Amino acid sequence: MRKLLDFLLEKKHWFLLILFEVISFTLVYRNNAYQRSVMINSANYMSGYVLSVAGYVQSYLNLRTINRNLQEQNGQMEMQLLDLQEQIEVMQADTVSFKGSVSDSAHVFPFQFVLAEVVNNSISQLSNYITINKGRKDGIRPDMGVVSEEGVVGIVSHVSDHFSVIISLLNPKSKLSCKVLGNNSFGYLTWDGRDADYAILEELPRHAEFHKGDTIVTSGYSAIFPVGLIVGIVDDFYKERDDNFYALRVRLATSFSSLQHVRVIRNEYRDEQIELEKEARKND
Repeated sequence: MRKLLDFLLEKKHWFLLILFEVISFTLVYRNNAYQRSVMINSANYMSGYVLSVAGYVQSYLNLRTINRNLQEQNGQMEMQLLDLQEQIEVMQADTVSFKGSVSDSAHVFPFQFVLAEVVNNSISQLSNYITINKGRKDGIRPDMGVVSEEGVVGIVSHVSDHFSVIISLLNPKSKLSCKVLGNNSFGYLTWDGRDADYAILEELPRHAEFHKGDTIVTSGYSAIFPVGLIVGIVDDFYKERDDNFYALRVRLATSFSSLQHVRVIRNEYRDEQIELEKEARKND
């Protein structure tokens, strides 16, 4: 208390100056209409500016939530689009099927997704992996497909309670079944370890029709990815050692160097399909 009193006595002339200033502004404000209007306008301008800055700051802080909501909406729309495409293919097949067939009116699209953020990523190694912040407790398991807003990313390899490691398309271990959009001939996409923007679609049959600029999509011939997810664009092509096949140089749709958010695709019928295929192989 003694130090506080000493401080007030030492700085008393400053406090008196402030007091007199307040009294002066009050008298000017009350007795002069012009000065009063100027002060009010200035105060309104300052309060408006402060509120505007506060609004910008709040909007910036909310960008993360808004971005996440947009990603979820984009993912839902993408799944709905793939579902509609699948239903159209089923309906087209029904129009050429034999008369004794019955269309499946209870068609269910089995694919759902889980949003996740990338916490670690590599693109310059021979074998590249991606780590995300979702794991077993979020319903993620090994061999689930992973996509971004741009295209296919890879396949889940290892899972802990809160994290998952993905085998990126930029990994020689990755072998993705793909096809040219509008063409049922398929091949396998692999990475040659050279350029993070390109991969090679191998074993595409010689009779397959394609051109530079064509879109490469997932074939749907697995329990991991639905058919029709964008993988990349045909950049170049050449014949393989076996003249019956082509190899396509594909510019990948996903920009792995700036990857931040992904969607992990969950197939509700995956286990059933895999078990049935295993049983069929055992019986061969």
